[in-house]
Amino acid sequence: MNTFRIALANIRFPATPEESITLAVQAIDQASIKGVRIICFPECFIPGYRVGKPVPPPNPEFLERAWSVIGEAAAKANLTVVLGTERFVDGALVATALVIHQDGSIAGFQDKVQIDPSEEGTYTPGSGRRVFQAGPLTFGAAICHEGWRYPETVRWAVRHGAHAVFHPHFHEAEPGSYRPAAFADPANTFHEKAALCRAAENTCYFASVNFASPGSDHIGDRPSGWDITQLPALR
Repeated sequence: MNTFRIALANIRFPATPEESITLAVQAIDQASIKGVRIICFPECFIPGYRVGKPVPPPNPEFLERAWSVIGEAAAKANLTVVLGTERFVDGALVATALVIHQDGSIAGFQDKVQIDPSEEGTYTPGSGRRVFQAGPLTFGAAICHEGWRYPETVRWAVRHGAHAVFHPHFHEAEPGSYRPAAFADPANTFHEKAALCRAAENTCYFASVNFASPGSDHIGDRPSGWDITQLPALR
């Protein structure tokens, strides 16, 4: 039986783009101490998910530098990174997941193809899907809204050999909303059940990670700041 240790970087929203780099490098360093082989960050962690947030205007130079710094951290830690970030494609801003190999080189991007109506005017839908490799683990990514509401995003990855699908997302608790205290609480939102369905219907692992924030009601939230999980019996 093969096992593969992953980390979900459920850490706070960065105060600035520069801090997003610092927090990401710290999380990578911490994960490496625990023997993690791949770490996934929330949606657009670098520079910060900008819808409804005071994030500075997109800066291609900043992004290139951030990716380089995190690539160096990945190589030092000898682990693969799934980095929620953004990029420009043909002049349009796209939410994306950047995959960085354990040697620090860029494996490629999985852009967010299905965007929420609230994101229109900020992000442009991407196109195409792909899977990635990290040692024995074949994996894909489905970002936030597309993972909850569009089962085909997960199904495509599994049909192309993925053992696991990473799900970077962003959600803050609404004022007065129900605050569940346990997994599978019947009063939780539909998101938890949607995640369970994505895994069960495709016989895969569905690894969801959110920013850490008070009372957030989505799965993937860990008060300790990050979660380490073993994926057993890779087929």
